[in-house]
Amino acid sequence: MRGLVVLVTLACFATAQHQALIDYLERRLLAIEDRISLWHEQTARYATELRELKQQMVSQLENLDKEKEVLRVSLDGVGTRVDRVERELDYLETQNGNQPCVDVDDKLIEQQVNLVTEKQKAKYSKLSDCSDMISSIKAMKILKRVGGPKGAWSKDSSSGSGKIYIFNGTDGDTIHEFSSVQDFTRSPGMFQSKALKLPSAWRGTGHVIYKNHAYYVTQDDEIMVIKYDLRSNSVTDRAVFPVQDHVPVYDLTPETVLDLAVDEEGLWAIYATRQNERHISVAKMDTNLLGIEQMWDTNCPQENAEAAFVICGTLYVVYNTQQPGRSRLQCVFDVNDMVTNEDAPQIYFPKRYGAHSSLKYNPQEQLLYAWDDGYQILYKLVMKKKLEI
Repeated sequence: MRGLVVLVTLACFATAQHQALIDYLERRLLAIEDRISLWHEQTARYATELRELKQQMVSQLENLDKEKEVLRVSLDGVGTRVDRVERELDYLETQNGNQPCVDVDDKLIEQQVNLVTEKQKAKYSKLSDCSDMISSIKAMKILKRVGGPKGAWSKDSSSGSGKIYIFNGTDGDTIHEFSSVQDFTRSPGMFQSKALKLPSAWRGTGHVIYKNHAYYVTQDDEIMVIKYDLRSNSVTDRAVFPVQDHVPVYDLTPETVLDLAVDEEGLWAIYATRQNERHISVAKMDTNLLGIEQMWDTNCPQENAEAAFVICGTLYVVYNTQQPGRSRLQCVFDVNDMVTNEDAPQIYFPKRYGAHSSLKYNPQEQLLYAWDDGYQILYKLVMKKKLEI
């Protein structure tokens, strides 16, 4: 009996040890499983982070390739222009030779200044047979309200694509492109637009779209006009606007230091300087090289001016009348001297909100694309021949 008790005791002891060993092994297995699960989570997180890093690197490499292409195109353009200047200098040297060093007479300087003045006053050589001017405003259509209180919008003045381009605000580096006016009208905000990132920021509201190019204005130490190809997304040319002591063009839009306009004859620049005693000036520009073909000083004052545009070589300046909901076209300057302020009709714009921050004329549609306190408005114009007025 005693031996049986001993055997039972030994069996119980062995069973307890075996159970303890099993418990220990189970705890170790659970700990190992926890470690393995943690390793799996860390491995999955590291793999995700690695994929995200790879995507970021691929995106940055694509951006670097684009910037490299933009820089290459810009350098090619600079090289071409330098070569052209060198050829012109060589030609001038062969034609004129070295000039002797002489004291310049004051009378000679005065003659040269008078010659430049007469050239500026010379009759402008038109590029087209256009002789239309505004007779009245036939209709006004408010499309929507999007963006800030100031901005510019227009359609390509020479293309049949129908695309709409939005410059929201008075500074930025992104143009919003819509495939049509209908898409722009139906779109909630800018969500259905294509964002076109520019290589440099634009300033003011004086930008236009012409022949698949965006002509926009930048300002640092100098005013510069940039020509940007919307198809290749690259800068094709740039030029400093050759005006000193410039001032804002319009009293009511002081952010606009240069206002670009398009009409039947091409590209124009509307600007102002201190020398012209707070009156607006206009210049005809070469769309290819962005050079100035001819410049005119007008008698149109900057005071209370909202915006301006050009039709058939005639500058129209719109002013705030200080009356609620009304602006007035009250200054006209024709570079061909066919129409004067006395001949021009008095036209009121049925404006409803603040002041026009931009008015962009489309010669194909005879429409004005207006930006008025964040509202995008179309004005349908009625035309007459200049000689009929």
